[in-house]
Amino acid sequence: MRSSGRAGPGRDGMGWSIAWLPDGRLLVSGEEMTRVELDGSAVRHSPQGGNELVVTPAGHVYVNGADFDFLGGGAPEPGWIRLVGPDGTARDVAGDIEFPNGMVVTPDGSTLVVAESFAGRLSAFDIGADGSLSGRRTWAEGLGPDGICVDADGGIWCQTADTHAHTGTGPAGAAVRVLDGGEITHRVETELPCFSCALGGPEGRHLFLLCNEFDGIDQLESVLARRSARIYVTEVPE
Repeated sequence: MRSSGRAGPGRDGMGWSIAWLPDGRLLVSGEEMTRVELDGSAVRHSPQGGNELVVTPAGHVYVNGADFDFLGGGAPEPGWIRLVGPDGTARDVAGDIEFPNGMVVTPDGSTLVVAESFAGRLSAFDIGADGSLSGRRTWAEGLGPDGICVDADGGIWCQTADTHAHTGTGPAGAAVRVLDGGEITHRVETELPCFSCALGGPEGRHLFLLCNEFDGIDQLESVLARRSARIYVTEVPE
């Protein structure tokens, strides 16, 4: 596993996510949803703010979030998933999510999976023709999911709970590939806690892992100020 990169400017705040529309334009989450046009200009796509974004092959746009102050130490409130329409309006399509984080859509466009970080599980929903979600079920549990990704065969990469931040022992970070039903087929360990992952490179065989130091929720600002995050890359075995 190796890491490299260079520093550059970013947006303020936490909880930003990106997703591409079918026509190649980019969506960015935050206090509101921004759309980056093909010429590089940015416009307001929707007033709906949120954390993670995902777009289906059919063009349905989903955003998730939770209505409490994560950094302020307030009591957790159930999170939600909302469908954002072409006109920018949003409607709830799922609720009672225990801190929603990463979301993916399976390659066939039939299923949305969300990481419930506080519950330590991945939850799956059937996607209706109108973008509605139904048939909620557990994809896998006993994890420590944050940012997740899905491969061409429908396997989901996510973080595990058997790491030092969760148990006080074990590796600093680890990510696994898990199938619907909970079977784990691959595992990668990292020297820093892992918070998100993505697949890319030739034939999608390279796994990119976003990692950073973690000293507890109350120390997030000091960790961010150190700019200690790293992206590791490894080739996924056949």
